[in-house]
Amino acid sequence: MTPKTYLIGVLAIMATILAAANLIPEKTADAAFSIKDSRYQLISAKSARGGEIVYVIDNLTGQAAVMGWDNNLIVPLTVEPITNLFK
Repeated sequence: MTPKTYLIGVLAIMATILAAANLIPEKTADAAFSIKDSRYQLISAKSARGGEIVYVIDNLTGQAAVMGWDNNLIVPLTVEPITNLFK
């Protein structure tokens, strides 16, 4: 086996591996998590209208901001006390 055919074989194997890796679907973001700090808490969830929602909760003041997605921009939907969100 000459070095030239060996190199062609290695390149063919690498191309096959890269093509197979390209067919594996990538993992999408999962919105079922929360991040808690001493003052703020971030919670993401699926919206009833479709899409994703992020709740930003201020633990000191008891305020909660609800953020939604609109054309790849984060848009504030409402800012209310936490007690009003669960009525």
